[in-house]
Amino acid sequence: MTDHDGVGGDFRELADLALAVAGDCDHAIAAYARDAAETLRRGGKLLFCGNGGSAADAQHLAAEYVVRFSGDRRALPAMALTADTSVLTACANDLGFEQVFSRQVEALGRPGDLLVLHSTSGESQNLVQAARAAREAGIRTVGVLASGGGRVGELVDIPVVVPTDRPSRAQEIHLAIGHIVCRLVEAGVNTDDEQGRPE
Repeated sequence: MTDHDGVGGDFRELADLALAVAGDCDHAIAAYARDAAETLRRGGKLLFCGNGGSAADAQHLAAEYVVRFSGDRRALPAMALTADTSVLTACANDLGFEQVFSRQVEALGRPGDLLVLHSTSGESQNLVQAARAAREAGIRTVGVLASGGGRVGELVDIPVVVPTDRPSRAQEIHLAIGHIVCRLVEAGVNTDDEQGRPE
């Protein structure tokens, strides 16, 4: 069975949302890119976290920095706090699932790092606690969010709030935002490396 109108409607909805984000969120996305680039330039690392589909985005984006996005360049320090199953399950079992990210921020984060929290609701308790732990540790934060930003949006330094309440559409745009930021950071890294290259 095919539903051409339904398919077209989905793509039009996604396109309309992308255009809205381009107009409403461009300054926040640019600020996110500047913070990420400055973090890496100064020797810090990028930390990503999220739940469900946002956990997959965290791992996807960390891989783009460590390996490469669109061109050859040196590896960049980034990690997803969603990937270590031993840490996640031990923390969830012993301390509670709400601490699975904040515990890692406490252990692995340092001032000068940047924590990027992905959430379609902004209300997940483990992300709220991670944002609070980052603030206590002097770590800057970005929230890539939707549904008005929620409590996470109130805690982070840079909220990027996609104007939708639909989780699926938010996640599609969140990944696009992550790719745009990675492209901008990678271009800056390549420029810095070329300028620092001996004659």
